[in-house]
Parts: sequence; C-alpha cells; structure tokens
Amino acid sequence: MTTPILRGTLTPVAADVSAAPLLVLGPSLGTTSALWETAAAELSTRFRVLRFDLPGHGLSAPAAEPFELTDLADAVVALVDSVGGGRFSYAGVSIGGAIGIELALSPAGRRLDALAIICSNSQLGGPDGWLDRAAAVRAQGTASMVTGSSQRWFAPGFLPRRPDRASQALDGLLTIDDESYAKCCEALARYDRTSRVSEIGTRTAVVTGDVDPVVSIAEGDALAAAIPGSRRYVLADTGHQGHLERPEDIAAIVAELVPSLRTPSDIHAGGMAVRRAVLGDAHVDRATAAATPETRDFQDLITRYAWGDIWTRPGLDRRMRSAVTLSSLVTAGHWHETGLHVEAALRNGLSRAEISEILLQTAIYAGVPAANSAFGVAREVFARLDAADETDQAQEEH
Repeated sequence: MTTPILRGTLTPVAADVSAAPLLVLGPSLGTTSALWETAAAELSTRFRVLRFDLPGHGLSAPAAEPFELTDLADAVVALVDSVGGGRFSYAGVSIGGAIGIELALSPAGRRLDALAIICSNSQLGGPDGWLDRAAAVRAQGTASMVTGSSQRWFAPGFLPRRPDRASQALDGLLTIDDESYAKCCEALARYDRTSRVSEIGTRTAVVTGDVDPVVSIAEGDALAAAIPGSRRYVLADTGHQGHLERPEDIAAIVAELVPSLRTPSDIHAGGMAVRRAVLGDAHVDRATAAATPETRDFQDLITRYAWGDIWTRPGLDRRMRSAVTLSSLVTAGHWHETGLHVEAALRNGLSRAEISEILLQTAIYAGVPAANSAFGVAREVFARLDAADETDQAQEEH
C-alpha cells in the first residue's frame, strides 16, 4: 500500500498569515472540500484554513493503489508540512473525522492543538456494507450512490429548504473517481479504532446530528465518553453533513476548541449581540444607560461571562437555554429576572403553552409556591404584551 498525495486549498487570514494558527478541514466520502466553504469563511477570520480532498475527489488525483486510513492521515501531515508545517488543529466529517482520529493516535497527535470529530466514529458501519458499496460503485459508478446519499446525508426537509446546498453536494458526487471512491470504501471496511480512542489526549469535540442515520446520538455519546475530557455536541435537525447543514454552528464549535482565539473584545461583542437578541434592544439600552461608575463593571461582567461565554456556546440552542434559565430563576425565587426571561423565552421561540409546561414542571421540583409565583409573573408579562399588541393594532386601524 502507498500513501496517497492529497491536494487542497489554503485560505489565509486577512492579517499576518504567519501568526495565525492552522486549521485543517477534512471532507466526507463522495464530497469535495467545497462543502466546507461557508464554515471555512467563518473560520478564516481566525485561522489559516486548509481544506483537502480525498483521493479522486476534487483537486486530489485518483488513487493508484489501495490505502488505509492511516495512509490518509500521513498524507494530511505531508500536506500540512507543504504549507509550512508546525502545529495545527483538525476538524473532519465522516471519513474526515476518522482521519482525525488516526491523526490523534499517530505521532502527529503531538502536533494537534484541537480535534473536532463531526458525524463520525471510531468505526463507521460494518465491513460487509462497505465492501458491497465498493463493488456497486465499480459496477455502476458513483451516480448509483446519489439516491442513497440524498437520504443519508441530510435531515428531512433540508433538500427543499436549501436546494442550492443539497444539489452542490449531490452534483459533486457525480464527479468523483469511481475506483478511488471504492478504495475509500475498502479502507473504511478495515477501519476500527474502538479499542484505542481512550488514548486520545488532544482537546476534542464530538459532534453529531440528531437525525444522522450513519452515526447515532448514542454512538456519539459512547465515543465522547471514551475520549478523556472530550466535549459533546448534538446539532438539532441535522443529518450526516453537519458542516453543510449547520456551517455556522460547526464553525463556532471548532473555534471554541481554541479559546485563546477569542479576545476579550470578541467575547464582549459577541455577548452584547446575543444579549440584545434575547432580551431586546430596549432593555439593554435601559440597562446600559442606567449604569453608574459603581455598576459599570458589573454590566461588563454580565455581558462577557453570562452572554459572551455561556449564551454563545453552541451546545444548546436558545430555546433550551431559555427553558433552563426559567427553571433556575423560579427555583431561586428571582421574580424580576423571571419576568424578563419569560419575555426572552417568547423571543427565543418558546410558545406560551411551552412556558406554562416549564413552570408546571418546576412545581414538582422547586415547589408549588414557587411555581404559583412564577405563573403570576408570566400572567403579568402575557397581559402586558397583549395590551401592547392591542394598542399597536388600534394605531394601525387609525
């Protein structure tokens, strides 16, 4: 077996290229590095982004000989060395994530600053399935994979919602070299690092889609549990191409793996944007205007730590964060903040019925008196919003 030669695209940051850390992005089988384009644009404000293609995919030449995933990992290191070498972070999808696991378990693992394993696992499917697919592609070409891939790759509704992105992926499948695709399948049939992932010492994130038919939530949980200290993320309404379906979320997760990339001003700006989105401009403007020399540092602390560090994390969506926040506030009896976050929960997409269910749940775990007080606060918020709506409607009619 020989090590393939991989080709890719390096996108430098706008500032000093030599000072920016290198991030390598690995694709999934049957796709090219073009599917990383939106996430790469987000990440290129912080990293030198190096996207590579698998053998016979995109820019990389077809494979002349069989290879293993360890060979692909070695080829990634050779590509990194060709653009300057040194330390790097890595994020990969499906077979790209498996390559990342190989990197972390190889001597190159000492060079890895961070690893994001996306929609991937220490073993992907069974050997027979991969060998059958290799035979099918050799007999009928990659065109025979389009229907199955459209079902595996995307969450239900993604095709009609984003036909541009879906067609980009499926059309690209038709351009893949059949024999190289088959060789990738055969390499995956021999791939199994389940017994070794506990050896990974790199700062790691494990990311799966909630409706991914290839790597289930339970499989992602097991992988994360096996990798010491790993972070776990599940993306809502996401299939097997998380970097294409949720590029902004993936970019945020990857960037978060290297905290030093976020400057204090970045954290404050990001926190202020989320704070305004959740609480509303009017509330934030009032709080900012009311700040005194004695309270200004406290306002800054809230913006940076509550909103910049916690509410910006991609591990929970804002609906879930609102639900957790309401439960916590009711339990602690913080009634002014409860009213504020009832309105914020509505802004984050929770319905009044869902808010009532959350408060009903707190009656069991925080006590009936606390829930009773919370229902009173919510009733006042709903009444105020209804009155404001009626006023707006009356003004429109006149």
